[in-house]
Amino acid sequence: MGRLDDADLSLKLKRSEQDLRLEVAGQRLLQLRLAMAGKLEPGAPLGPPVLVVFEGWDASGKGGAIRRLVAPLDPRHVRVKDFAAPTPDEKRHHFLGRFWPALPGWGGMSVFDRSYFGRVLVERVEGFATEQQWQRSYQEIEAFERMLVDEGTIIVKLWMHVSSKEQLRRFQRRAEDPLKRWKLTDEDWRNREKREAYEAAVEEMIQRTDREGARWHVIPGESKRFGRVAVVETVVAEVEEGCRARGFPLPDPLPFGEDD
Repeated sequence: MGRLDDADLSLKLKRSEQDLRLEVAGQRLLQLRLAMAGKLEPGAPLGPPVLVVFEGWDASGKGGAIRRLVAPLDPRHVRVKDFAAPTPDEKRHHFLGRFWPALPGWGGMSVFDRSYFGRVLVERVEGFATEQQWQRSYQEIEAFERMLVDEGTIIVKLWMHVSSKEQLRRFQRRAEDPLKRWKLTDEDWRNREKREAYEAAVEEMIQRTDREGARWHVIPGESKRFGRVAVVETVVAEVEEGCRARGFPLPDPLPFGEDD
């Protein structure tokens, strides 16, 4: 049994509970971001960089979860960057090169919608990288993340997980909705046909790249409401733990409903 099998996909939330927990966690995340950006007190030091990495199945709810995560935040203090297939020019360089410009600096936060893990997922399964290349990339990714962590970066890695049955239901709903049909591509259907191969790649990715300072969190996303809440609460918890480990002073949580 792998990590994906451990995810309890039966977890659900009522809309009222989702909204309340998102508001509470969102207020805390906003407070943390202001503190880490040096905005709560004059002359306050900057906090450690925060990198949130989203991976997951097609139609697993990444976009909706990212929107809820960044909604409470000042856009000047968070950058959301999505990564599609590399361009012809990017292919001329090391695969990690295109991710460097989007990394957060001290006091900053970046959210990656897809990431450098594409090397051991889609590039592996679809044959865009040779076996030698994607096998070697595990050591390169480990060194890359270790360097960031040693410099102070808090890395939060999230895999959005849904069952094959639920993914198919969402695909069909998108196909029937003229306002969402654009989200569904022929490539999505082709990838779905290779789900078994992708599952093997995901399990190996998690097993080989889950380490102290850069842990993987498998988010049960069968219920979009539960998945969104789990994402925001996980990021808050990881940021708080990361700040404590780095000796960055955290503000006491505000009474709910109050902000700065």
